[in-house]
Amino acid sequence: MRAEGSRLVVDMRDRRPVWMMPGWALEELEAALPEEWELFVAKSFADGSGDGSGVASEEVLEAVAGARFYLGFGIAPEILRAGAESLEWVHSGAAGVGSSLHPEMLRSRVRFTNSAGIHGPPMAETAVGMLFHFFRGLDFAVAAQREGRWDNAPFLEADTPVRELGSSTVGILGYGGVGKEVAQRVRALGGRVLGLRRNHPPDGLPVAPSGLPMDDLGVELLHGDEGLDRLLQESHALVVTAPDTPETRGVLSRERIRALPRGAVVLNLARGRLVDEEALLEALTDGHLRGAGLDVFSTEPLPSESPFWRLPNVLITPHVSAVTRGFWRREMDLILENLRRILADPEAPLRNEVDRSAGY
Repeated sequence: MRAEGSRLVVDMRDRRPVWMMPGWALEELEAALPEEWELFVAKSFADGSGDGSGVASEEVLEAVAGARFYLGFGIAPEILRAGAESLEWVHSGAAGVGSSLHPEMLRSRVRFTNSAGIHGPPMAETAVGMLFHFFRGLDFAVAAQREGRWDNAPFLEADTPVRELGSSTVGILGYGGVGKEVAQRVRALGGRVLGLRRNHPPDGLPVAPSGLPMDDLGVELLHGDEGLDRLLQESHALVVTAPDTPETRGVLSRERIRALPRGAVVLNLARGRLVDEEALLEALTDGHLRGAGLDVFSTEPLPSESPFWRLPNVLITPHVSAVTRGFWRREMDLILENLRRILADPEAPLRNEVDRSAGY
């Protein structure tokens, strides 16, 4: 006989096959639950795009009423209302939480975790691929190949933009889980990395020749507005991996784009709203920037009339930098660890607990 309310609701049947929770994951969840618990798996489709759609089906709402735990893509306000008397922990399979920080969530005392960092490895590999695309002139090669031209002129000019990643400085705007994955790969290839953090670096860290504190990856740490100024001035490439919060929205303004060295590359793998896209277009068109790798935009899908499509120095991916068949193993490791902790002690610290006041 099941204890009243001992139910875990899984609402992760995404319409996109790569993001749909696989059968083996459901089996692992069921095996991890105490015998008296019920595992409810939604038959209705979910939408995990972006931060999650924030829409719950009637089937799910009925199951959440009286349930203790909920796993979904984003946390809709009606989920919290339906489970107001019983929910103890909700988890989102998305990394971003913007759509989940509605008034109901801000008022609620339910534990809330997300999937920050789970997407880090594939996003970091996308970033490195984009860096090589511009640093090694692959955009020139692709353009010439498309036209059937053997054209080495852009590579042989005295002022060629072709350079080595290993002798470059890569700045990371938002040095969190994804940023650290990017840094690890760039450092392994010999590049210098500057990482901008929200908070002051801890005391006692070793100091780099630049005078900046340095973490165990050899990343030189910056923070605050002065740190951002230095990040921009010294970065041959800037990788935007910050969360979308009121404080970060529009952080890469026209003035800050122009503060980057001439010939720099900008990559945005975070959210479109962090960048002044009109200013970015201008800097790409007039040659201030070497190029941009863009996985996200303020309007998605990117309209066909957008000038970004037609710029030869722009590499566009359709918000897929996190796609990988390896997601579910890492996601399940996170979910199962938190499940183990909260079953043992409802007050235990959970991995990836969202700071609602900070917005991530």
